[in-house]
Amino acid sequence: MAWEYGNVVLALHMHTPVDMQYSQTFYVALHENVLILTGVYLAERLNGFLGDNWKSFAGQNYFDPHGLFLSVLWSGPLLVMAIIILVNTLFALCQLIVRWKRAELRQRAREARNKQE
Repeated sequence: MAWEYGNVVLALHMHTPVDMQYSQTFYVALHENVLILTGVYLAERLNGFLGDNWKSFAGQNYFDPHGLFLSVLWSGPLLVMAIIILVNTLFALCQLIVRWKRAELRQRAREARNKQE
């Protein structure tokens, strides 16, 4: 649970800056997203392992063969975090494209002014 809460806090507070080439935040977001999606991928194996060993840590077997319990409590929040990171990254990329096009238009206007002179 602490790992999920830590990822939620990191995903919500990690806004990828527009200057991605100068910042490591983009790479942190990318690596966190890969780790989150790996956790979702391994959920089925984790469900099988926990279903086989539930007596050592629980009083009742919550781990059904279809993995519904683990999907709701493990994979669901991880997928929400992955979507938050994806949306933040796409938003930052859109800002970067807008900034790049504005700089390109300014450069073209400067070149046109210099040609007229």
